[in-house]
Amino acid sequence: MAGRLESKVAVVTGGCSGIGLATVRRFAQEGATVVVADLADDAGEALADEVGGLFVHTDVADKTDVDRLFASARDTYGRVDVAFNNAGISPPEDDSILDTDLEAWKRVQDVNLTSVYLCCKAVIPIMLEQGGGSIVNTASFVAVMGAATSQISYSASKGGVLSMTRELGVQFARQGVRVNALCPGPVNTPLLQELFASDPDRAARRLVHVPMGRFGEPEEMANAVLFLASDESSFMTASTFLVDGGISGAYVTPL
Repeated sequence: MAGRLESKVAVVTGGCSGIGLATVRRFAQEGATVVVADLADDAGEALADEVGGLFVHTDVADKTDVDRLFASARDTYGRVDVAFNNAGISPPEDDSILDTDLEAWKRVQDVNLTSVYLCCKAVIPIMLEQGGGSIVNTASFVAVMGAATSQISYSASKGGVLSMTRELGVQFARQGVRVNALCPGPVNTPLLQELFASDPDRAARRLVHVPMGRFGEPEEMANAVLFLASDESSFMTASTFLVDGGISGAYVTPL
């Protein structure tokens, strides 16, 4: 079914790579006008040209930048129907709690969790004024599972995104604003490829726990985001939408 986002305006943070990039293109294929938010100016401008949308340079951890992003989307196109709050980081400095210092902790929290707070705070008033909208926040399967090979701040930040999503989804349900959390499993993105390059053994340990025996692809996550963004998910809010190859349901995996 084509045109599932026809005439809708969508904002995507972290839109120049990985899941964000795949989602920008998927949204555009389905008729959305897409506002791309990222720090990568050249890539962002080129992507916006490709999809016929708008690029806004955005540091998602900076309130002024985030407010400008959503104001630009509204002022340019008149509304914001979809917000995919997706930007995030997973730096090597974020490791076991025994090895992760406070600076690394705070940086991940700012980019992964505070940014979602800022984006929701900026877009919800716009959506309330226009009578509704769909917010999709990127959490992770680690928001519902623990790992012995820890990324302590990343895991905590994604747990925070999931909890905040549930609360917002409930709070604004009767005002037409739906808020859901995408919880990807391990996905073949630059973040994961960087992990493979820096620590192949650690990355390989992740793969063995996925029942499907492979990592997800960004396009598969984009299809899930499309569903949550579209009217096809109109009775869904405050949900934990796991797209993880079965990892969260596994005790042991097939040989």
